[in-house]
Amino acid sequence: MRIGELARRTGVSVRSLRYYEEQHLLPAVRSASGQRQYPESAVGRVELIQQLYAAGLSSKTILGIMPCMVTGEVTPLLLDRLTDERDRIDQQIAGLTSTRDRLDTIISASTDLMSRGERCTTHRLLPGEHLHDLCTPVEAAKQAVT
Repeated sequence: MRIGELARRTGVSVRSLRYYEEQHLLPAVRSASGQRQYPESAVGRVELIQQLYAAGLSSKTILGIMPCMVTGEVTPLLLDRLTDERDRIDQQIAGLTSTRDRLDTIISASTDLMSRGERCTTHRLLPGEHLHDLCTPVEAAKQAVT
C-alpha cells in the first residue's frame, strides 16, 4: 500500500509516517517509480508505534524494543528495558488514578455543597484538606463580604 493509504487506515499523518521511516521504525520498500510501499503488516506496526509514543516512549527507545515486538527475539538487556518501561507506565497510571480519584472527591463534595446552597470561598484544595473545610454556606460568605 502507498503512504497515503497507510495514513488513512491508521489516522496518522503522512508527515509522521515519513518521520517513523527516518527513525527506522517503519520500513518501506521503494517501487521502481520511487514511491513508498508498505506491507499490510505496517498498519499494526504504526498502531503499536502510536501506542508506545502515547505511553511516553521516545523513538530511540521504541527502536530499541522493536526487534522484540517484530521477531519475538529477546535478550536479557531488552527484557530489562521492557520491564523498566512497563514499570514507568504503571507509575503513570497510579498517578493518573490518584488524580482522577481526587477530582471525583471534589466533584462529589461540590455537588453536595451546591445542592445545599453552599459554595466554596476559595479554589485551592491542598493535600489533606477537605472541600468542606474550604466551603461555607452562601449566607455566611455574604456576611463575611459585608
